[in-house]
Amino acid sequence: MTVADVRAEPLSRRLLTAEIWVVFAVSLGASGVQALLQLIASLTRPKALSHQKALIVGSYAPGRPWIDLTFQLFGIASALAPVALVAYLLARSGESLKTLGVDRREPLRDTLRGAALAAVVGGTGLAFYLAAYYSGANLAVVPAQLPAVWWRIPVLLLSAAQNGVLEEVIVAGYLLHRLSQLGWSPARALTLSAVLRGSYHLYQGFGGFAGNLIMGLLFGVLYRRWGRATPLIVAHTLIDAVTFVGYTLLHGHVSWLP
Repeated sequence: MTVADVRAEPLSRRLLTAEIWVVFAVSLGASGVQALLQLIASLTRPKALSHQKALIVGSYAPGRPWIDLTFQLFGIASALAPVALVAYLLARSGESLKTLGVDRREPLRDTLRGAALAAVVGGTGLAFYLAAYYSGANLAVVPAQLPAVWWRIPVLLLSAAQNGVLEEVIVAGYLLHRLSQLGWSPARALTLSAVLRGSYHLYQGFGGFAGNLIMGLLFGVLYRRWGRATPLIVAHTLIDAVTFVGYTLLHGHVSWLP
């Protein structure tokens, strides 16, 4: 038996289950636990949730732009390590990221689908966030708070792309693919994927959890329909890019933005 034959052998249910636990223990599963602890900490403070802030992209070394930039780039690169792990594990089982539809086979269609999805989800998500915030169910989310230096916008765009790649490859593509191999029903797998997506946004409050859970259900359905995670990566990247850059440019200039 050759090495190629060994790699092509299907993984047992036990190994698949263990693999999923390991991937999420070092990535978004751990982020979900941390976000839950952050929410508990916020709820036990004397201030109401709407009087607290949740910062997403902030400075690591205020007043020292070059050190700050180094930290920013290192953080973005290291956050993508779980994607590399998933690519490796897929290769070990005779598959690849192409199995999840992460490739350049349909660039125009992927871009158009992603842009349309971003327009719908982005606008709806903003309205949902504002409603949750003003109802007291959410913290004031500060998408970006970086110094006004030359690399601010490029770093925000890279951060948006990192979020899109990490979340859609792992939570939409990898998880749903592996759960399907385990024989989970589509409804059960979509529910777990959506709850997981909502869990690592709990640090934002209950609105952050609910909004991302709904987004997770929609993205999961579309992943199953299209068989491709790339349009979801495009959509997520565009949503976060507009959020990060838009907040940076508008905050303090419009009254409706917390």
